[in-house]
Amino acid sequence: MELLSIVVPCFNEEATIPIFYDTVEKIKGQIDAEVEYCFVDDGSKDNTLAILRDLNKKSGGVVRYISFSRNFGKEAGLYAGLQMAKGNYVVTMDVDLQDPPSLLPEMWQILHNSDTDYDCVATRRTTRKGEPQIRSFFARLFYKIINELSDTEIVDGARDYRMMSRQMVDAVIQDSEYNRFSKGIFSWVGFHTKWLAYENVERSAGETKWSFWKLFKYSIEGILAYTTVPLYLSSVMGILMCGVSFIALVFIVIRALLYGDPAAGWPSLVCIITLLGGLILLALGIMGLYIAKIYLETKKRQIFIVREELSLIHISEPTRH
Repeated sequence: MELLSIVVPCFNEEATIPIFYDTVEKIKGQIDAEVEYCFVDDGSKDNTLAILRDLNKKSGGVVRYISFSRNFGKEAGLYAGLQMAKGNYVVTMDVDLQDPPSLLPEMWQILHNSDTDYDCVATRRTTRKGEPQIRSFFARLFYKIINELSDTEIVDGARDYRMMSRQMVDAVIQDSEYNRFSKGIFSWVGFHTKWLAYENVERSAGETKWSFWKLFKYSIEGILAYTTVPLYLSSVMGILMCGVSFIALVFIVIRALLYGDPAAGWPSLVCIITLLGGLILLALGIMGLYIAKIYLETKKRQIFIVREELSLIHISEPTRH
């Protein structure tokens, strides 16, 4: 029988893990496969790890987990979970039930439909009900910007909730870059993808760990990871400002020769210097961000460090195709 691996990153999710597990257990009977859980404890400070230990014993080893030495972030958690997964098919989900488990049977059927040739079933939110308006506005703006700047298409409202074939999972794992942006990686590796749309779902319990500032930094990571257009824009801006400065210089020289009074116009001079200084700092900042990414990649640091692992699986080995 085939094996489906469910990869679930967790950070301080003691309140949601039992609800998630019970919900999926009620649904997995609709899937013609054995199911394993691959939880990744991302350095939680609450009782997340203790709950995972209990679930491992309760499930007879079907629930597997690893625990990081500290908080490495969701991207590291997803990468570690994909490496853990043994299944013919792998699904990545959030533990807070904002990724509806009720879609799992449909995703499974689509990938096993002989009339289609999909390698992945991905999900996207059609609404952002319950989110602050300012967050929704900037989220839509992010997708618009990154799709304009990047050759890699990222669907508006796309979630990390997706079911993938083993071939696609192996391709994602092989991309071992340090600065990871999973939505971009999933799109960049390609493969035939079917999109399922659903309305936004509130968290089952607890509070979100994603503040506006964290989401902003994450969006910058995504833009820097999948486009070099900001570097081109800064270069074009520099060329344009050089042209404007040259024209202004010619104008000032001619005016001085014709009318004298060199002291006049100092306010405009200060404004020009300030503008040019700001543009220079902006260009240097953009280049600095890219150089920082190169620096981190060349250091070859570990994407994550495992403090505790219990990854033995007591169900039959999956059938490979």
